[in-house]
Amino acid sequence: MPDTPRPDATTAPTTRVGSTYRVQIRPGFDLDATAGLTDYLADLGVTHLYSAPLLTATPGSAHGYDVVDPRSVNPELGGEAGRQRLLRALRAAGLGLVVDIVPNHVGVAQPAANPAWWDVLRRGRESAYATWFDIDWNRGRLLLPVLADSPDALDDLKVVDGELRYHEHRFPIADGTGAGSPREVHDRQHYELVNWRRGDAELTYRRFFAVSDLAGLRVEDPEVFAATHAEILRWADAGELDGIRVDHPDGLRDPAGYLARLRAAAPEAWLLVEKILEYGEELPDWPVDGTTGYDALAAAGGLFVDPDAEGDFTALDTRLTGHATSWQNLTHDTKWEAATRLLAAELNRLAALVPELEPAATRQALAELAACFPVYRGYPPEGARHLAAARAEAGRRRPDLADTLDAVTARLRDPEHELGARFPQFTGAVMAKGVEDTAYYRWSRFVALNEVGGSPAHFGVPPAEFHRFAAARQVRWPASMTTLSTHDTKRGEDVRARLAVLSELPDRWADQVSDWMSRAPLPDPAFAHLLWQTAVGAWPIERERLHAYVEKAAREASVSTSWTDPDLAFERELHALVDRMYDDPHLHGEITAFADAITPAGWSNSLGQKLVQLAMPGVPDTYQGTELWENSLVDPDNRRPVDFAVRRELLARLDGGRRPGVAADGAAKLLVVSRTLRLRRDHPELFTGYRPVPAHGPAGSHAVAFDRGGAIAVATRLPLGLARAGGWRDTTLSLSVHRVTDLFTGRVYSGSELLMDDLLGIYPVALLAPTDAVEAAA
Repeated sequence: MPDTPRPDATTAPTTRVGSTYRVQIRPGFDLDATAGLTDYLADLGVTHLYSAPLLTATPGSAHGYDVVDPRSVNPELGGEAGRQRLLRALRAAGLGLVVDIVPNHVGVAQPAANPAWWDVLRRGRESAYATWFDIDWNRGRLLLPVLADSPDALDDLKVVDGELRYHEHRFPIADGTGAGSPREVHDRQHYELVNWRRGDAELTYRRFFAVSDLAGLRVEDPEVFAATHAEILRWADAGELDGIRVDHPDGLRDPAGYLARLRAAAPEAWLLVEKILEYGEELPDWPVDGTTGYDALAAAGGLFVDPDAEGDFTALDTRLTGHATSWQNLTHDTKWEAATRLLAAELNRLAALVPELEPAATRQALAELAACFPVYRGYPPEGARHLAAARAEAGRRRPDLADTLDAVTARLRDPEHELGARFPQFTGAVMAKGVEDTAYYRWSRFVALNEVGGSPAHFGVPPAEFHRFAAARQVRWPASMTTLSTHDTKRGEDVRARLAVLSELPDRWADQVSDWMSRAPLPDPAFAHLLWQTAVGAWPIERERLHAYVEKAAREASVSTSWTDPDLAFERELHALVDRMYDDPHLHGEITAFADAITPAGWSNSLGQKLVQLAMPGVPDTYQGTELWENSLVDPDNRRPVDFAVRRELLARLDGGRRPGVAADGAAKLLVVSRTLRLRRDHPELFTGYRPVPAHGPAGSHAVAFDRGGAIAVATRLPLGLARAGGWRDTTLSLSVHRVTDLFTGRVYSGSELLMDDLLGIYPVALLAPTDAVEAAA
């Protein structure tokens, strides 16, 4: 886990945000629908609503990260009037607002919807907005990859109402260029429509990752920053937002400079960055309050995975696939593929910055360095160390490129060279596309670890390691976010918690999955193992959801099929296997029986990791719907509508005195979430420190407990192993407080030693607080 220095307090103020609840505000669940949640969120115990992007996005956008006009609130969400209604509702409920912003890119899928992009297409370099976008005008016209993969695609062009049309796509026509055939008109424009396949290699504008519909912005230009942030900063100046979440800062040319400018413009805001840290990596010394919590996700979730099972799962993976797989080699290869195929246009642009070197060798050297780069992106001063590590590994893998690697590395170390400014933008995209979006779908040794911000090669987090991480976090980043689920996680928190149970029964899982794979084979055994784990983790899951997931996952893996070249025969086999899971009564029964058998332990893990995440140092976020059991998979599955009526009813019943068992309705999780968030809100003084609380006795290793300065969280880890060992027996917990109340059961305990059997007899978790504080609040 990273140990990260804390920025000076004068540049990153202590947050007033106690906890957040993330809502995917979107068409279909707009600002007014969100306003209707405020009383529920206040009852739940959160202090702030944490919203998806609110600025005008591509019409019909389900997520809002494709902003087309940063000057206004999205009319499909209710516009400015809707935002004002939401603010009034928040204030009435005593809640604040945290907003998500997207500084790196804008949506260009529908050019007419984006006034700045439309003007650039119409006027080219002469556009007042030409400097907004990272366009390489020296390479000719602006290439737009929209044409079908056909040599006669341009024959479908039409001129309609003063615009150039290609099927549903609309483009402007420059003044004085509209005469003649559609093809002749096209050839006079500042842009050129090209085959979508050609676009991946020849694009002349920077994209977000490999998404050609998202064009990069040059927010390093103060004028661009001012124009694209004016509306958000107007809200901050008016006191209408308390926090800002910055999407994908790694994509920016100068993240440190950007964040300094944003901090200066919004000095009182709680400022978070979606910065994904690799294992052991430190957050740069930026004027921010922390990250969006993927580091905390990895630490909290890893507590519930048994590290002793690593060898068993490695052996199973080797047996199922027929070969040993190295995570280091796999990720190198997937990053190489991303650099040379998906991001070929960006690679070519980088190579062109050193024309004195041989182009082909330069591309190879840059791709190799990116494939070997150990983190998403290097920042001073640690960036030099990461570049040195990449150079050493690249040289080991490609000794034939030694001279070119040396020449390229020298330029990357030169702070005045353009290559050094652009290469970090490239490595972040290579890591994201190569690892998150490819390797995580190829390496199926134990998919509970294949998570954004995680490290699949590190099998579990022992309690001592977690305590070191949490204690350092309390000192250095006490206002950083913690989370377990987001719109970007590959599997929901409760799916991962159930899958963690497999680490406690590796032999049984090996026998079961081997039997299933032999009876219902798939020609890609690694992907088959991923599929079976995912199905068991999310079961029961609706058939259509599992079909959608496996198709996306298989195409992301890009082994047996892909997005660019789908193998329809393989996909038919894949979908037939999914159907068989539902239609074959014996197979369906076996999956159901196995999932049912591990579900109680999965619930224990879910409650444990949720309590840890909510109570540990940082500002906890609850992703929409996850206050109950929730079996979401990757986006867009995790953006499904949430039944808030059910949650309201259950919360009211809890508040009416119901004490639920750990059962299928998820009320026990809602109890943990609401009581922990309320204690944090009502007694923040109990959450100002961090100290591990030891458990003594034969089952001490199955407890994880910590004291936050008065509030003590206790969770069970590895519940199957605990049961096999005979339970807690005489294991005790040592406390420094002599009279405490468990917020989940209402039971009062006295004395400095508590029997774990007594404390965790109803729930596998406990939240203890000084009884006098609890009674005063009541």
